This record gives sequence, structure tokens and C-alpha cells, in this order.
Amino acid sequence: MITGLAHLCFTVSNLEKSVAFYRDMLGLTPAFDYIDENGHWYGQYMHVGERNFIELFEGKLGQPAEGQAYRHFCLEVDDIHAMVKTLRERGLEVTDVKTGKDRSYQAWIADPDGNRIELHCYTPESKQKGWVK
Repeated sequence: MITGLAHLCFTVSNLEKSVAFYRDMLGLTPAFDYIDENGHWYGQYMHVGERNFIELFEGKLGQPAEGQAYRHFCLEVDDIHAMVKTLRERGLEVTDVKTGKDRSYQAWIADPDGNRIELHCYTPESKQKGWVK
């Protein structure tokens, strides 16, 4: 039985820059490092919240695999207007907040490698209402 989404994994072009983005811009906490037998730091586990993580591995970025359907990933926030304000104060480009087709608030950002990230905030009218606590 599937009980949740454990982590998302990304290949990043610059590990230091990506960790700084997820840590300093988004406020995620580094959980643990991946270090090879030569002492080289090549990956980072970032804690998103509860039992959710983002995993980053340095590597060469290539074209998505044929037929790959990745479009974006989504991070839930508790106050989207405050989050957008904070991110803009940190110098990040963020779209304006709008209500999506699911009746939840959303705003959009991108990480240093251009991965699109949706910031998502449930409303009392959200279609997910019966599924989330």
C-alpha cells in the first residue's frame, strides 16, 4: 500500500547553487549529504516537511527522456501571499497569486536549472477539500 510521496529527485548542474536556492530562498532544511569514497560531495537530501524530501544530485543536464511527462512539482504553503512577498524580498521572480481550476491559490517560480515549481495554498473552496486535512 502506498502511504505517501517520499521524495522527488533532480539532477542539477550546480549542486552548491541548487542547495543555496532550496535552503536560502525556499527555506528548506538540508537533511543529509551524499559523499563518495573520495570525500566528494555529490548530492543533498533536503527536508520539505513531515516525511517529504527533495533529493539533488550533481550531474550533466540533458534533454528529458523521450516521452517524459514531467511538467512541474508543487509545494504546499500555509500563506501564499506572505510566501510570495518573502520570496520577492529575497530577489526571486514570482508570478502573481491566482486561483487555479482546482479553486486553490497558486503562484509560480523556477529553480536555478529552470524546473518549474508551483506554490500551492488550499482554500475552503479547493476541490481537494475532502482529501486533505
